[in-house]
This record gives sequence, structure tokens and C-alpha cells, in this order.
Amino acid sequence: MMETLTQFFSGFPHWLATILMAMTPVGELRLAIPVAVLAFNFPIWKAVLLSVIGNAIPPMIILLFAKRFHEYINKKSGVFSSGWIKTLHRAQEKFAGDYQKYGLIGLMIFIGVPLPGTGAWTGALAAFVFGIPFRKSWPYVLGGILISACLTLLVTVGADKIF
Repeated sequence: MMETLTQFFSGFPHWLATILMAMTPVGELRLAIPVAVLAFNFPIWKAVLLSVIGNAIPPMIILLFAKRFHEYINKKSGVFSSGWIKTLHRAQEKFAGDYQKYGLIGLMIFIGVPLPGTGAWTGALAAFVFGIPFRKSWPYVLGGILISACLTLLVTVGADKIF
């Protein structure tokens, strides 16, 4: 799947491809930073900056508009409505233990661990499910994105090359 995404974005200018890859729910920073550094030969600062910008856009939109979208979709029925409910349920299941144990710090850690199934998309959906308002959740979501960027960068280029 990652290879397919990389191929799809190869037709875009490299800076835009990095932002768009970081915006995908599957790739996020796990895809954007390695491709920007290793394939596009971006300097580390540019790869991280573009990736963080791209990865911050979807959760911001989710946190700002999920309530309105949820109210709208609840009025409708069908496959799309049930898919939305299943997505929210999965986000709740993945994050419930961390939130009960650690609160908003748990949200940041959940987003910061660059593993499949975690990340800014799922974290923002979890914040919505648990009713955490934008003003409270956004700093922790952004903190998690920055943690994930640092960890992904360490894996991508190795700690010895950064320090």
C-alpha cells in the first residue's frame, strides 16, 4: 500500500507530494518523512516541516468539523453512516485505555507512536468521541505529531546522523 501511495504522489512536485503523503490516514509521517529524506533528498528540516504541516491539516479539520459532520450523518442512513459509526467505534476502542489511564497526555503519546492504527487521524477521531474540545485537544494532537516526526526521523536516518 505504501508503495502504491508513493507511486501515486510521484507525479506531483516533491514539496507538495510530501505534504499530501503526510495527509493520508495510512501514510501520515511514517510515509512522508522517509520518502522526503531518502527519495526526494530533502534536507531534514524541510522534510520534517512539510510533513508536520501536512499531517496537522486533517486532524485540525476533524476536530473543528466532526461534530457537525456527525450530526449530519446521523440524519442519513445507509452504508456511509454505518461506516462512520464503525470508524468512530474503532477509534474509541484503540484509545479508550490510554485516555482513561493518562488523559490528554495519553492522547499525545497515542498519536506520537508511529505505528499503524495510531496517529493524528485516529487521535483526532478519539478526541471527538471522548468529547474533548478543540482548544484542549489541539495542543496535545500537535505535540503527538511532533513526537511522531522525531521518532520517524530517528528511524529514517539513524540517531548517529542527526546528533
